[in-house]
Amino acid sequence: MSLYALKPAFQSLLRPLVAGLFRLRCTANFVTSLAAALSLLLGALLWLYPVASLFALLPLWCLIRMALNAIDGMLAREFGQRSVLGGFLNELGDVVSDAALLAPFMKLAGASTSLVWGAICLSIISELVGIHAAAAGGSRRYDGPLGKSDRAFVIGLLGLVVALGWVPVHAWNPIWIGFCALLLITTVRRIRAALNEIPPIRS
Repeated sequence: MSLYALKPAFQSLLRPLVAGLFRLRCTANFVTSLAAALSLLLGALLWLYPVASLFALLPLWCLIRMALNAIDGMLAREFGQRSVLGGFLNELGDVVSDAALLAPFMKLAGASTSLVWGAICLSIISELVGIHAAAAGGSRRYDGPLGKSDRAFVIGLLGLVVALGWVPVHAWNPIWIGFCALLLITTVRRIRAALNEIPPIRS
């Protein structure tokens, strides 16, 4: 189960806003670029000033980012704004944003830099697998348990517990080990789903 399954209902709530943005001549590529740029700015802020209270910005931003990710897709599909460039921006924007928002957790006392780097790398790998499934002739895989929407939710939740001081120093390494384990499961599930969907290549 992944939060991605809730995307249609989320999109229905956003549809009036998307129509208004289209009337204002807002483009899908602009929304995608804006989401990535603001994620980088927030990541840089938290990296430079890893103050617990500032991590409270993460849950708010992750919710806005999920909305922006839905909006750019709706503008592309429903208002004729699909483009090759948009596809590149969408995929690159997601992995860059995840890396930018995860990196500041390295600055917290008790957090293993290696484990956070592992979480960043495994996030990228899971998305590469999802993309390759489409390139190999199947569908773009969004399987969980830690897909894009799920990661945004977890990152926001972690930011909230940091701000509230709910995580003891010794708990961070188990949290990141669990995060990495879920990403490994996600990657394996995507590979299996793609293999079941794509016909075998015959020589």
